Amino acid sequence: MTAINIRRDVKDSFYRYKMPRLLAKVEGRGNGIKTVVPNMTDISRSLCRPPAYPTKYFGCELGAQVKCEAKNDRYIINGSHEAEKMQKLLDGFIDKFVLCGACKNPETDLIISKDDIIRDCKACGQRTPVDMRQKLTTYILKNPPETRGKGKKNHGHADSGLNTPPSTEEGDDSDDELTRRINADVAVLPTADSQLANDDDWAEDTSPEAVAARMKELEASMNTSLVMGDDGEDEEYSSSYELFGTWLEQNKKASDDEIMAKMQEVGIKKRHRAVQVIAQTIFDDNIVKQIPIRCDLLENLVKNEKDQKALLGGLERLIGINFQGLLPKTSVILKALYDEDIIDEGIFLKWGEKASKKYVDKETSKSIRKKAEPFLKWLAEAEEEGSSDDDE
Repeated sequence: MTAINIRRDVKDSFYRYKMPRLLAKVEGRGNGIKTVVPNMTDISRSLCRPPAYPTKYFGCELGAQVKCEAKNDRYIINGSHEAEKMQKLLDGFIDKFVLCGACKNPETDLIISKDDIIRDCKACGQRTPVDMRQKLTTYILKNPPETRGKGKKNHGHADSGLNTPPSTEEGDDSDDELTRRINADVAVLPTADSQLANDDDWAEDTSPEAVAARMKELEASMNTSLVMGDDGEDEEYSSSYELFGTWLEQNKKASDDEIMAKMQEVGIKKRHRAVQVIAQTIFDDNIVKQIPIRCDLLENLVKNEKDQKALLGGLERLIGINFQGLLPKTSVILKALYDEDIIDEGIFLKWGEKASKKYVDKETSKSIRKKAEPFLKWLAEAEEEGSSDDDE
């Protein structure tokens, strides 16, 4: 079976963290067509996560029902799906639920609390939160990973679902910490997967409480990656922003005119929401160079204080979620916006006064503002000098 790097963006053939390439087998026809991942258990063992987690993630991303038959080692997604497409989706699962948010190393445990999921990195020691707006988090909270030992039900490594005893030979030639922990973990039989043996959808409970919970999940899912805020829209408008954002992610090099035309085509009604979506989709880790190129587009859309705040909110999500490596460049990014006269000085300073959880979690918001302090300090001093000159 072909082994590939867990982080496929790493091209080094000697990269130590490997996993099997995902296999997809399409079965059935018509309405009964389905895709089986025959090596899901092997993949999950490499990632130290229960096989149900990536399977459920596929279901969330593809909008399909899934079935996890741990006893038969069958993990099924309804519909016909190509292996490469699912491999790309798996990359997303790895980035969100496996890799350390700080060093991007896969040697992480999941720490589950009542309403929070933390990736505990054994390589760098950092603890980074999982974005709780991801739909899969609801399932993980209800089905925490199995752990070694007793009395630690919500803290530890995910069980891989294999009943294979760990190697205890003194001559074992592997000193890979991840490998040792995998071998120890796979000795524990999962309970979460066995509960899913005949489960087509984890949201089948029709009680009022369950219905309310599903509605809350649906609301959260509409806001997961694109539209954030508290001014509310109906489902049609929210879908418009999702369609717009998805199109932007697939057409990052679209011209300004094409972007404006797409906004009209999908029925965008609130300009500030469109600004937020644009900020977190058309830019990447070269944003400092891209801001001058997109200056005309931003000037056409950012008209008032609300638009400026939405632009900063979109950038918070870009830096705090999509491209965390940009965090040290926060001041440089804000300076680029300032140089192009996109955001007013007062808006920058007001934004920097207090962290907010409107667009990202509170800790991420604090970290972004912390990195913005050099720019904000420079801006405040420049404003004071300007006021002094005016008085004279």
